[in-house]
Amino acid sequence: MSTSKSVYQKDAELAKTKLDSVSPSFCLAKWNQVSLHLPTGLTNSCYHPPLHNIDAEALKSNPAALHNTAQKIKERQQMLKGEKPDGCSYCWNIEDAGGTSDRIYRSGEPWAIQDFESIKNKPIDSEWTPRYVEVNFNNACNFKCSYCSPQFSTTWAQEIDRYGQYPTSPAHNAPEHFQGRRRPIPQREENPYVEAFWRWWPTLYKSLKHFRMTGGEPMMDKNTYKVLQYIIDNPKKDLHLNVTSNMCPPDQKLKNKYFDMIKQICLEEKVEHMMQFVSVDAHGPQAEYIRHGLNWNLFQSTVEEFLERIPVRNSVTFIITYNNLSVTTLDKLLNYIRELRQRYSTTYQRVWFDIPLLRQPAWQQITLLPESYQQIHEDNITMMQKPAEGYGAYKDFEIQKMLRNLAYWKKNADASTQQKKNFYAFFSEHDRRRGTSFEKTFPEMEEFWQECKNA
Repeated sequence: MSTSKSVYQKDAELAKTKLDSVSPSFCLAKWNQVSLHLPTGLTNSCYHPPLHNIDAEALKSNPAALHNTAQKIKERQQMLKGEKPDGCSYCWNIEDAGGTSDRIYRSGEPWAIQDFESIKNKPIDSEWTPRYVEVNFNNACNFKCSYCSPQFSTTWAQEIDRYGQYPTSPAHNAPEHFQGRRRPIPQREENPYVEAFWRWWPTLYKSLKHFRMTGGEPMMDKNTYKVLQYIIDNPKKDLHLNVTSNMCPPDQKLKNKYFDMIKQICLEEKVEHMMQFVSVDAHGPQAEYIRHGLNWNLFQSTVEEFLERIPVRNSVTFIITYNNLSVTTLDKLLNYIRELRQRYSTTYQRVWFDIPLLRQPAWQQITLLPESYQQIHEDNITMMQKPAEGYGAYKDFEIQKMLRNLAYWKKNADASTQQKKNFYAFFSEHDRRRGTSFEKTFPEMEEFWQECKNA
């Protein structure tokens, strides 16, 4: 592997110098990035802090309160003073382990760092307009991934309505947890958060650098097509459009409609770039087990159809939510990604991956696995570091993310008997309800399975 620093690393170092000139806990994402979960009226700055409530009353007079919540403004004040908000513990843990956290990396990206001086000089602003926005409009989804919940999947909600909670301690996805404020608002009902979004959208759109739609499954959401049509009618040459999909559409007509609109946006250069994020956490049958509803063959064909059918102004990024069921087949998934790079990258790199760590539920974290599994991870890093020709090579920042995950794993290794009990309780019930078999799908994990069973 080259010892020279990548642009990504250089940008991070420059960002750290600037951030440190304000405070050791300053993070531009607290201003310039937002994730909006509109079915439940929840938000956070990025995907690491816990979600918190958006004040529906404040939205009546100020739709920008979708982002500028009282909690975020308080956390901005803490960061300016050098204090560390509790919700940002993921980054503090990475930094305590001697690593470079997403606080640094994200702040160093062009969409964030461009406003450094403005934020530094006017840091507390209830009307701040973010540059990076991630939104899910509703929770309609044809998957029930093992680590998901009824808040983000209607299919999960149907299962919980039928069978009730999972027998973990505390009970997982208990129906009463998704009542009142936590109840996702169905698409057919009036939603003040979606209504506020569309009032804010014309103002927001002017400042956007990155806009990402998630779900649920965006292909199943009418708002996805409303956004795409708006972009077709109002091109924005500096916009990076991002959509996260499971790439197993329940309706081929929806897939064709989606592909046709994305193709028009890309071929007619309506945006700077379109990134198709693809959610998958393992390879083959193991991937199907983790993300229940996934059909591996359909998944592959849909991804490859996208790359073939829309050949310009776009890329694909695999989002690997790294959990303890991902480890044993990650090598196969990485090799598939390399194969796609070599087939579809001719003038620029079209296929990428990111590997954020799963944090909840605790029994599915990599940190619960025996130390011997770390060797599998290390072997993957060694494989990635070997030279490869052209676009088949793994990037330095991709290797760095793998190294960061390993450092976190070693520092936070957890042999909790309770979480092993929960692991066995959850997946035993998972198999009963869904007609799956952990032991047949993960024979290589038999020893760990028995350890959890005997706990």
